[in-house]
Amino acid sequence: MPDNTAQKESPSYRLAALDPDFILGDSTRGARFMLEYQKAEDHLRARGVVSTIVVFGSARVREGDRWYEAARQFGRIASERGGAMRDGEAGRHHVIATGGGPGIMEAANRGATEAGAISIGFNITLPHEQNPNAWSTPDLTFRFHYFAMRKMHLAMRAAALVVFPGGFGTLDELFEIMTLKQTGKMGPVPIVLYDSAFWKKLINLDAMLEAKFIRPEDLKLFAYADTPDETYDRIVEGAGEGWNPPANGTIQS
Repeated sequence: MPDNTAQKESPSYRLAALDPDFILGDSTRGARFMLEYQKAEDHLRARGVVSTIVVFGSARVREGDRWYEAARQFGRIASERGGAMRDGEAGRHHVIATGGGPGIMEAANRGATEAGAISIGFNITLPHEQNPNAWSTPDLTFRFHYFAMRKMHLAMRAAALVVFPGGFGTLDELFEIMTLKQTGKMGPVPIVLYDSAFWKKLINLDAMLEAKFIRPEDLKLFAYADTPDETYDRIVEGAGEGWNPPANGTIQS
Protein backbone atom coordinates (compact mmCIF):
# COMPACT_ATOMS: atom_id res chain seq x y z
CA MET A 1 0.00 0.00 0.00
CA PRO A 2 1.42 3.44 -0.87
CA ASP A 3 2.66 5.52 2.07
CA ASN A 4 0.05 8.17 3.01
CA THR A 5 2.03 9.75 5.89
CA ALA A 6 2.38 13.07 4.07
CA GLN A 7 -1.38 13.28 3.64
CA LYS A 8 -2.06 12.50 7.32
CA GLU A 9 0.50 15.04 8.51
CA SER A 10 -0.75 17.84 6.28
CA PRO A 11 -2.43 20.74 8.16
CA SER A 12 -5.37 20.45 5.79
CA TYR A 13 -6.12 16.95 7.17
CA ARG A 14 -6.56 18.17 10.76
CA LEU A 15 -10.07 18.35 12.13
CA ALA A 16 -11.04 22.02 11.90
CA ALA A 17 -11.96 22.26 15.60
CA LEU A 18 -8.56 20.81 16.59
CA ASP A 19 -6.42 22.83 14.18
CA PRO A 20 -4.82 25.73 16.11
CA ASP A 21 -3.40 27.32 12.95
CA PHE A 22 -6.91 27.49 11.51
CA ILE A 23 -8.75 28.48 14.69
CA LEU A 24 -6.26 31.27 15.44
CA GLY A 25 -6.06 32.53 11.86
CA ASP A 26 -7.39 35.80 10.45
CA SER A 27 -10.32 34.17 8.66
CA THR A 28 -11.82 32.75 11.86
CA ARG A 29 -11.77 35.96 13.93
CA GLY A 30 -15.57 36.10 13.81
CA ALA A 31 -15.82 32.55 15.14
CA ARG A 32 -13.45 33.35 18.02
CA PHE A 33 -15.50 36.43 18.84
CA MET A 34 -18.62 34.28 19.00
CA LEU A 35 -16.89 31.67 21.17
CA GLU A 36 -15.79 34.32 23.67
CA TYR A 37 -19.40 35.40 23.99
CA GLN A 38 -20.85 31.91 24.29
CA LYS A 39 -18.38 30.42 26.77
CA ALA A 40 -18.98 33.13 29.37
CA GLU A 41 -22.71 33.12 28.66
CA ASP A 42 -22.96 29.39 29.32
CA HIS A 43 -21.19 29.69 32.69
CA LEU A 44 -23.27 32.68 33.76
CA ARG A 45 -26.52 30.94 32.87
CA ALA A 46 -25.42 27.77 34.66
CA ARG A 47 -25.01 29.84 37.83
CA GLY A 48 -28.35 31.59 37.30
CA VAL A 49 -26.83 35.07 37.08
CA VAL A 50 -29.57 37.45 35.98
CA SER A 51 -28.07 40.85 36.78
CA THR A 52 -24.85 42.36 38.11
CA ILE A 53 -23.44 45.36 39.89
CA VAL A 54 -20.32 46.27 37.96
CA VAL A 55 -17.44 47.80 39.92
CA PHE A 56 -14.61 49.62 38.16
CA GLY A 57 -11.51 51.31 39.57
CA SER A 58 -7.75 51.36 39.65
CA ALA A 59 -5.74 48.14 39.62
CA ARG A 60 -2.94 49.97 41.46
CA VAL A 61 -4.45 50.44 44.91
CA ARG A 62 -3.59 47.88 47.55
CA GLU A 63 -5.08 46.40 50.70
CA GLY A 64 -5.24 49.01 53.44
CA ASP A 65 -5.78 51.90 51.02
CA ARG A 66 -9.00 53.77 51.81
CA TRP A 67 -10.42 53.14 48.33
CA TYR A 68 -9.56 49.43 48.52
CA GLU A 69 -11.27 49.05 51.87
CA ALA A 70 -14.30 51.03 50.70
CA ALA A 71 -14.68 48.81 47.62
CA ARG A 72 -14.30 45.72 49.78
CA GLN A 73 -17.00 46.96 52.16
CA PHE A 74 -19.27 47.88 49.26
CA GLY A 75 -18.88 44.42 47.72
CA ARG A 76 -20.02 42.88 50.98
CA ILE A 77 -22.94 45.29 51.49
CA ALA A 78 -24.23 44.92 47.93
CA SER A 79 -23.99 41.13 48.07
CA GLU A 80 -25.84 40.91 51.36
CA ARG A 81 -28.63 43.28 50.36
CA GLY A 82 -28.98 42.88 46.62
CA GLY A 83 -29.99 39.27 45.96
CA ALA A 84 -26.67 37.76 44.92
CA MET A 85 -27.01 35.00 47.51
CA ARG A 86 -30.51 33.94 46.48
CA ASP A 87 -30.23 30.68 44.58
CA GLY A 88 -33.63 29.70 43.24
CA GLU A 89 -35.93 29.78 40.28
CA ALA A 90 -35.72 33.57 39.97
CA GLY A 91 -31.93 33.45 39.66
CA ARG A 92 -29.21 35.53 41.29
CA HIS A 93 -29.57 39.29 41.02
CA HIS A 94 -27.07 42.10 41.48
CA VAL A 95 -23.98 39.87 41.57
CA ILE A 96 -20.72 41.80 41.92
CA ALA A 97 -18.81 41.82 38.61
CA THR A 98 -15.37 43.32 38.02
CA GLY A 99 -12.54 43.28 35.52
CA GLY A 100 -11.05 40.43 37.55
CA GLY A 101 -7.65 41.94 38.30
CA PRO A 102 -6.00 43.48 41.37
CA GLY A 103 -6.75 46.70 43.23
CA ILE A 104 -10.36 47.89 43.33
CA MET A 105 -11.44 44.83 41.34
CA GLU A 106 -9.90 42.47 43.89
CA ALA A 107 -11.44 44.44 46.75
CA ALA A 108 -15.00 44.25 45.38
CA ASN A 109 -14.69 40.53 44.60
CA ARG A 110 -13.22 40.00 48.05
CA GLY A 111 -16.07 41.76 49.82
CA ALA A 112 -18.61 39.64 47.94
CA THR A 113 -16.76 36.43 48.79
CA GLU A 114 -16.47 37.41 52.44
CA ALA A 115 -20.25 37.87 52.47
CA GLY A 116 -20.65 34.32 51.19
CA ALA A 117 -21.78 35.35 47.70
CA ILE A 118 -20.54 34.48 44.24
CA SER A 119 -18.81 37.18 42.19
CA ILE A 120 -17.58 37.51 38.63
CA GLY A 121 -14.18 38.41 37.18
CA PHE A 122 -14.00 39.41 33.51
CA ASN A 123 -10.24 39.36 32.87
CA ILE A 124 -8.48 40.52 29.70
CA THR A 125 -5.27 39.26 28.10
CA LEU A 126 -2.72 42.11 28.14
CA PRO A 127 0.90 42.46 26.94
CA HIS A 128 1.93 42.44 30.61
CA GLU A 129 -0.21 39.49 31.64
CA GLN A 130 -3.04 40.26 34.06
CA ASN A 131 -3.51 37.53 36.60
CA PRO A 132 -6.97 36.93 38.07
CA ASN A 133 -7.38 37.92 41.68
CA ALA A 134 -7.97 35.12 44.17
CA TRP A 135 -11.44 36.33 45.22
CA SER A 136 -13.66 35.95 42.16
CA THR A 137 -15.66 32.71 42.03
CA PRO A 138 -13.47 30.22 40.11
CA ASP A 139 -16.10 29.05 37.61
CA LEU A 140 -17.11 32.69 37.03
CA THR A 141 -13.55 33.85 36.37
CA PHE A 142 -13.16 34.48 32.64
CA ARG A 143 -10.39 35.59 30.32
CA PHE A 144 -11.04 37.50 27.10
CA HIS A 145 -8.85 38.37 24.15
CA TYR A 146 -11.22 40.96 22.71
CA PHE A 147 -11.90 44.12 24.70
CA ALA A 148 -15.19 44.57 22.84
CA MET A 149 -16.57 41.22 23.96
CA ARG A 150 -15.41 41.77 27.51
CA LYS A 151 -17.16 45.15 27.54
CA MET A 152 -20.31 43.56 26.18
CA HIS A 153 -20.43 41.02 28.98
CA LEU A 154 -19.73 43.72 31.56
CA ALA A 155 -22.62 45.80 30.23
CA MET A 156 -25.29 43.33 29.18
CA ARG A 157 -26.37 42.22 32.68
CA ALA A 158 -25.43 45.41 34.52
CA ALA A 159 -28.17 46.69 36.83
CA ALA A 160 -25.82 49.32 38.29
CA LEU A 161 -22.30 50.68 37.84
CA VAL A 162 -20.01 51.84 40.65
CA VAL A 163 -16.82 53.62 39.63
CA PHE A 164 -13.98 54.13 42.08
CA PRO A 165 -11.01 56.38 41.28
CA GLY A 166 -8.79 54.99 38.55
CA GLY A 167 -6.83 55.65 35.38
CA PHE A 168 -7.42 55.48 31.64
CA GLY A 169 -9.08 52.06 31.75
CA THR A 170 -11.51 53.19 34.43
CA LEU A 171 -12.42 56.31 32.45
CA ASP A 172 -12.83 54.23 29.29
CA GLU A 173 -15.32 51.91 30.98
CA LEU A 174 -17.15 54.78 32.69
CA PHE A 175 -17.75 56.78 29.53
CA GLU A 176 -18.63 53.64 27.58
CA ILE A 177 -21.53 52.92 29.96
CA MET A 178 -22.47 56.58 30.31
CA THR A 179 -22.68 56.94 26.53
CA LEU A 180 -24.81 53.81 26.20
CA LYS A 181 -27.16 55.23 28.84
CA GLN A 182 -27.20 58.72 27.28
CA THR A 183 -28.05 57.38 23.83
CA GLY A 184 -30.74 54.99 25.05
CA LYS A 185 -28.78 51.86 24.10
CA MET A 186 -28.87 50.90 27.75
CA GLY A 187 -31.68 51.18 30.27
CA PRO A 188 -31.81 53.56 33.25
CA VAL A 189 -28.84 51.95 34.98
CA PRO A 190 -27.69 53.87 38.09
CA ILE A 191 -24.10 55.09 37.82
CA VAL A 192 -22.37 56.08 41.07
CA LEU A 193 -18.96 57.76 41.23
CA TYR A 194 -17.24 57.00 44.52
CA ASP A 195 -15.32 59.85 46.22
CA SER A 196 -16.97 63.03 44.98
CA ALA A 197 -13.90 65.19 45.66
CA PHE A 198 -11.74 63.07 43.36
CA TRP A 199 -14.21 63.03 40.48
CA LYS A 200 -15.13 66.72 40.67
CA LYS A 201 -11.45 67.62 40.59
CA LEU A 202 -10.73 65.25 37.69
CA ILE A 203 -13.66 65.90 35.34
CA ASN A 204 -15.10 69.35 34.65
CA LEU A 205 -18.39 68.45 33.03
CA ASP A 206 -19.60 72.03 33.42
CA ALA A 207 -17.12 72.97 30.68
CA MET A 208 -18.77 70.47 28.35
CA LEU A 209 -22.17 71.86 29.28
CA GLU A 210 -21.05 75.45 28.70
CA ALA A 211 -19.78 74.46 25.25
CA LYS A 212 -23.18 72.78 24.61
CA PHE A 213 -21.55 69.39 23.99
CA ILE A 214 -23.90 67.83 26.53
CA ARG A 215 -27.38 68.74 27.78
CA PRO A 216 -28.21 69.83 31.35
CA GLU A 217 -30.07 66.56 31.91
CA ASP A 218 -26.92 64.62 31.04
CA LEU A 219 -25.49 65.71 34.39
CA LYS A 220 -28.18 63.53 35.97
CA LEU A 221 -26.83 60.38 34.33
CA PHE A 222 -24.76 59.71 37.46
CA ALA A 223 -24.57 60.43 41.17
CA TYR A 224 -21.76 60.86 43.68
CA ALA A 225 -21.21 58.98 46.93
CA ASP A 226 -18.58 59.10 49.67
CA THR A 227 -19.23 55.98 51.77
CA PRO A 228 -20.03 52.35 50.86
CA ASP A 229 -23.48 52.61 52.46
CA GLU A 230 -24.25 55.83 50.62
CA THR A 231 -23.12 54.21 47.38
CA TYR A 232 -25.63 51.41 47.77
CA ASP A 233 -28.35 53.89 48.74
CA ARG A 234 -27.69 55.95 45.59
CA ILE A 235 -28.05 52.79 43.49
CA VAL A 236 -31.39 51.90 45.05
CA GLU A 237 -32.65 55.48 44.68
CA GLY A 238 -31.58 55.60 41.05
CA ALA A 239 -33.16 52.26 40.20
CA GLY A 240 -36.46 52.98 41.91
CA GLU A 241 -39.10 50.32 42.39
CA GLY A 242 -37.49 47.97 39.88
CA TRP A 243 -34.44 47.34 42.06
CA ASN A 244 -35.72 44.58 44.32
CA PRO A 245 -35.25 41.13 42.72
CA PRO A 246 -38.37 38.98 42.27
CA ALA A 247 -39.08 36.38 44.91
CA ASN A 248 -39.80 33.81 42.21
CA GLY A 249 -40.05 33.56 38.47
CA THR A 250 -38.13 32.39 35.46
CA ILE A 251 -34.51 33.28 34.81
CA GLN A 252 -34.20 35.55 31.79
CA SER A 253 -31.25 37.20 30.10
